[in-house]
Amino acid sequence: MGLVQEIAELWGEYLNGGEVGAEDDFFALGGNSLIGIKIIDRVSQDYGVELSVRAFYLAQTPARVAGLVEQGRALT
Repeated sequence: MGLVQEIAELWGEYLNGGEVGAEDDFFALGGNSLIGIKIIDRVSQDYGVELSVRAFYLAQTPARVAGLVEQGRALT
């Protein structure tokens, strides 16, 4: 399973329990600040990458968040 799919599944756990696509928009799926912070915390635990709330919100899709995780991994 690729990183984008893993991130999409993580979002599904917190957002609607259903399928989330790579390009699905966080806010269109019903995302809010509390859910965003929970996902950011999980990304930190699971991947060892600290995302800022601002970066997460600007990314808006699992594909772009996966890109941020990959960038964060490259810096460590």
